Amino acid sequence: MQKSPNRSKLRNFWQPPFTRRPKSSRPEGIERPASKTQDQTPNTKSRVLIAWGILIAAGLGLSINLYRLQIIQGSKLTQKARNQQMVNLRPFTPRRLMVDRNKNVLAIDRPVYTVFAHPKLFEKSNEEMAERLAPILDKNPAELVKTFQSRKSGITLAAALPEASADRISTLRLNGLELIQKYSRFYPTEDLAADVVGYVNIDRRGQAGVEYSQEKLLERSMQTVRLSRAGNGALMPDHAPEGFLHFDDLQLQLTIDSRLQRAARIALKEQLEKFGAKRGAVIVMDALDGSLLALVSQPAYNPNEYSKADISLFKNWTVADLYEPGSTFKPLNVAIALENGVIKPDDVFDDPGTIKVADRIIKNAVINGYRRINIAQILQTSSNVGMVQIIQRLRPSVYYNWLERLGLGQKVDTDLPFEVSGRLKTQEEFIGSPIEPATSSFGQGFSLTALQLVQLHGALANGGKLVTPHVVQGLIDSKGQMHYSPARPAPRQIFSSAIAQKVVEMMETVVSEGSGKSAQIAGYRIGGKTGTAQKASPSGGYIKGARITSFVAILPVESPRYVVLALADEPKGENAYGSTVAAPIVKSVMEALIPIEQIPPTQPINQQLTDPAP
Repeated sequence: MQKSPNRSKLRNFWQPPFTRRPKSSRPEGIERPASKTQDQTPNTKSRVLIAWGILIAAGLGLSINLYRLQIIQGSKLTQKARNQQMVNLRPFTPRRLMVDRNKNVLAIDRPVYTVFAHPKLFEKSNEEMAERLAPILDKNPAELVKTFQSRKSGITLAAALPEASADRISTLRLNGLELIQKYSRFYPTEDLAADVVGYVNIDRRGQAGVEYSQEKLLERSMQTVRLSRAGNGALMPDHAPEGFLHFDDLQLQLTIDSRLQRAARIALKEQLEKFGAKRGAVIVMDALDGSLLALVSQPAYNPNEYSKADISLFKNWTVADLYEPGSTFKPLNVAIALENGVIKPDDVFDDPGTIKVADRIIKNAVINGYRRINIAQILQTSSNVGMVQIIQRLRPSVYYNWLERLGLGQKVDTDLPFEVSGRLKTQEEFIGSPIEPATSSFGQGFSLTALQLVQLHGALANGGKLVTPHVVQGLIDSKGQMHYSPARPAPRQIFSSAIAQKVVEMMETVVSEGSGKSAQIAGYRIGGKTGTAQKASPSGGYIKGARITSFVAILPVESPRYVVLALADEPKGENAYGSTVAAPIVKSVMEALIPIEQIPPTQPINQQLTDPAP
């Protein structure tokens, strides 16, 4: 069978490419081409060298980059990776409770809720939603309907709803409402002790009172912890330190007694309203250690609604404002004179009602004509003339040194904030003018805070020691055990105990026979001193017709311990004096203090009422 020429060509087409063909098959006149391998050998070497060069350069570049990443930037990149894998978390911890001396809560962190409404998600009508929410939110249903119509979503209905009210809303099971929990500082006693307690702002930072001055004690020390984070950003609790959410149960206990605080506030408000006074204050101190049992100021503010208050009320004026104490300072001047031996308890002085000092005439508040009076009677009648004569027996330099020794012109070391230093003229000014010692003898010409006056009278009540007034008792646990108590300066002896007691006994005659009769309490021996001082003007001199009335008491005289001071700023009326305005306040406060502190009467009350006056 004859072979097909096409099949022959196909067989030649599939012949292996390197099979040498017979010479007879090569056309004549055509030479065999040179070997391809031999022609390209130099090009191949160059290509190999180029490839190796590229590989070496790439390897060198990778090495350099690796060195840069591992050595130069290693620590920085490691930290960056850790920051991506870990998260710093400072768990929220509530501020410590603040309690009074009897563990009554004065400040506490409580959960509250912000309530949002999303009307577009309501399944009920706006009217029906408003009717059901209005009683809980204490709002008008019609106003709520208007609120729902104002926007489709994100409407704030309440910023700090109490937990009980939030629970009521939750039980309604209404769609379109959102409750977000947060913590808020709450003051159960409202304005009762606001001057002492203070308040915290929206950032939970103390702004006044103990909330400000003792923030380190109120803030629990919670360490920041680092938690692992998964690839999707979720925290991995398995890597949390054990017990990192636990915190102590310590509470900050104050020396304030809420019962006494309430009684003082009632008495103070009544007298301020009666005499139309601008403001007033009451301070009660245990002179044995300086603990303040009550500190009331009016007007006050509600720390739960501090944004509505006058900012001037945030500073307690008994520690932040200065005033001239007037006649309430006279017992201290008597103690100074007795200590220096320039007078004796039974000395008698001439009192014509006026006295000339340099080019000035000093008068008594009430001029009764010429008389001879002893030191106790000088205090009873609050004689300015008698006090000038007493202080004139002291060298001005000695007297000035004693005023400095008492701490005038300085701050009182207390735990209440915003306290200011008193004002006392320089020694050159004081000694260079005879009128300065004369006016200081009856409590004018210098200024101090109400708290400092209480501290000074405390030195008469505790045997001559200057103690530190304070409101912080310390940190206690839930069982009442003390864990921390602030360190305070040691009491400083300024008067001898005998002289301090003698002055207190002189002050007793002020209550039993003198201007402080309205502070008498049957069965109890009480020392006191009235004060009605001109009010100094910020621009110099005195404000015409303006005065500060006060009364300070020490009890019980036979064993002095407690100091009570009441102040009324700018009372109105012709009969507005320390004896008529402040003394009744002090009496009411002492009547509350006696049963609280269980102070026994000096003698049976019935006998006191029937025995004739000495």
